[in-house]
Amino acid sequence: MTEELVHILMIDDDEDDYFLVSSLLDDVSPGQYKVDWAGTYNEGIAAIATRQHDIYLIDYRLGQYTGIDILRHFQQINYKAPVIILTGKGDYSIDKEAMTAGASDYLVKGEITAPVLERTVRYVLDEFRHLRAIAESERKYFGIFEKSHDLILLADCDKKIIDANPAALRKLEYSKDELLHLHMQDLFLEKEQGVEFVEEICKEDAITHIEYIFKSKSGNRLDVLVNANMLDEENQVFLCVAEDITQRKREEMEKRQQEKFVISGRIARVIAHEVRNPLTNILLAISQFKVEPISPNPEESSVYLDIVERNCHRINQLVTELLQSTRMMDLHPESVFANQLLIKTLEHAQDRLQLNGIKVEKNFMRPDVILQLDVDKMIIALLNIVINAIEAMKPNEGELTLTTYLEKDKVCIRIKDNGIGIPEENKARLFEPFFTDKTKGTGLGLTSTQNIILNHKGSIHVESAPGKGTEFVILLPQQ
Repeated sequence: MTEELVHILMIDDDEDDYFLVSSLLDDVSPGQYKVDWAGTYNEGIAAIATRQHDIYLIDYRLGQYTGIDILRHFQQINYKAPVIILTGKGDYSIDKEAMTAGASDYLVKGEITAPVLERTVRYVLDEFRHLRAIAESERKYFGIFEKSHDLILLADCDKKIIDANPAALRKLEYSKDELLHLHMQDLFLEKEQGVEFVEEICKEDAITHIEYIFKSKSGNRLDVLVNANMLDEENQVFLCVAEDITQRKREEMEKRQQEKFVISGRIARVIAHEVRNPLTNILLAISQFKVEPISPNPEESSVYLDIVERNCHRINQLVTELLQSTRMMDLHPESVFANQLLIKTLEHAQDRLQLNGIKVEKNFMRPDVILQLDVDKMIIALLNIVINAIEAMKPNEGELTLTTYLEKDKVCIRIKDNGIGIPEENKARLFEPFFTDKTKGTGLGLTSTQNIILNHKGSIHVESAPGKGTEFVILLPQQ
């Protein structure tokens, strides 16, 4: 039983009945109920207007009025409250009329006992609160259903649509009647997708964040992100909420196309710059051959030929780096300890570390873990990161931290520096081909690093902020 004081209004023209009800309730639950009395219809109407009571006990006979008139008054003022009608013995038709008019229950005066009265009041209050909670949930659901910008559909596992919200009707360009005559797979651009969707929801009970393609009545394509859940297991009714992502997908595609255009332009400029310089040297050397006598001096010829050969190698190296930075590569895996891999990488960078006075800290896991890698290629990948870190730190102030540990079934390698950090606008472009903020360099180092790691079924991301250093985080599958 609730510990809150329950306020009861009793509308009855017999004051003795009021005292009897008050006494019965006080006997069975002392201090739990407070009963107020209204002796006439008008007094009752005035007390109802205050809306200060939790439940109402109303005698059916109130002079020229009846309890049914009180119930109708509740309806007129749109006031929902639990009402118990008190009737005389044998007035069964009145009992039925009262329940039809909105009474929560009825009691026969001659049969009222303290336990019956208290239990009836308690049950009616509990039921009213329960129904009010249900009504509030329905109101909220109806508001969401009607006002949501997402497409909301109710369907059964016979694939028939049984309800749809206004957003669904608007975006799919159907009337309510037209849509309710369709089956769920009729909404899909590809029939196979629709059949797969319905079979999946009927088997799995839920579909979460899966993209599908709907079509409108006029045939327009709708890219949607679908969440669906079974609402009624017995009747196999499920709720489908589809977010229209058509515009977002279009914008993403346009953005990707623009980014590809920008990248293509940058690649063209870098290649033009990197190739033009050695080509200029080659052309100058050849022009010297043309102005020389038919039998030039062998020493001078050797100089010009060396220039041509050296610059041809330079062009060839650039093309090779470009191809290797983006293509799938042949790997020759072998067993290597994760910590030992980093030690080997540091050995390749030892001269640079000493020259710049970089302090190295190694936080290696114990015991070490064996990886299956193409060691030479992975050292190249890690060395690119280490060299970038060295160049980002001030000489004699740099601190390079290498950490390894297990993260579920993957080995995590973290390479952290205390350098200048990376601006936010550059972080997303770090692995793009030819992107670099250095005065020298092709911008292919990190592209190649990412490609090597991806070819090993690993992942790499960067955490950085200007002035706070940079940390590369690499995850590699444990073999």
